[in-house]
Amino acid sequence: MKKIIVILAALSCIGLLTNAGLPEKGPRPEIRPGKSITAKPTPGPPPKPEPKPERPDTETPPVTQPPSGSSPPLEKQGPKLPSQQTLEEQHLTIAPESDAEHSECVKELQALGVVFKDISRIDDGNGCGIDKPIKVTEVLPGIKIKPDAVFRCPVALGLARWMKESVIPAARVAAPDQGSIVGINQASSYICRLRNGAETGKVSEHARGNAIDIASFSFEKGKDIAVQPRREDSTLIGAFQRTVSSAGCLFFTTVLDPESDAAHETHFHLDVLERKGGYRYCH
Repeated sequence: MKKIIVILAALSCIGLLTNAGLPEKGPRPEIRPGKSITAKPTPGPPPKPEPKPERPDTETPPVTQPPSGSSPPLEKQGPKLPSQQTLEEQHLTIAPESDAEHSECVKELQALGVVFKDISRIDDGNGCGIDKPIKVTEVLPGIKIKPDAVFRCPVALGLARWMKESVIPAARVAAPDQGSIVGINQASSYICRLRNGAETGKVSEHARGNAIDIASFSFEKGKDIAVQPRREDSTLIGAFQRTVSSAGCLFFTTVLDPESDAAHETHFHLDVLERKGGYRYCH
């Protein structure tokens, strides 16, 4: 009996060992020599396409290589900034002046006592010139301008009014011991040149007869009062120069003084350039 039980147990163990390596269903796979079995990957969802980059506002053309043996193409550049034009390149013309306006201006000069005379039309070419120029020898009675100045009538009128209503009253307060002003010394009136005497750039208002440069004021007694940097000058003379410089903007559309820049350290630049909206530049 014991032998029968042992035999049955052995047979059961062999059956278990035999069935352990077999799959639950189907035939056992045949393994060929030299090949291994690899599991097939489980198919997943298709990959998403990569988003296209946004198109820039301005496209850059692709760079192409030149054919072998040819010269490389020139680098494409943006538009060049316009170079400063010389006097000849500006092709300016002399602005015509109204007969009626000139006549009215002349009457006002005569009423103020300005000593002047009309001279022939000036045309130096390339926009330099004055349609109706005048030559002034006295800006007000007894106040000479040295040397004689040539410009348009509106400049003479602005100069006479500025002297009468601003410069003379301020000088009486600032330099009472020096007596009356007897002259103004000008550094430039009409001249055919570019701004600040540069070799390139825009035509100066002096070349159109619109400007006068004042270098100093002469008195009956004492020294001339020169125009020079006086921002830190705490004297009455410093106050005089700052006062007449500021007041100049009431009579001229442009006033540049020694505090403006290095080109005007020795004089006032006064001009009557007309700007849109009545804009004035005073510095």
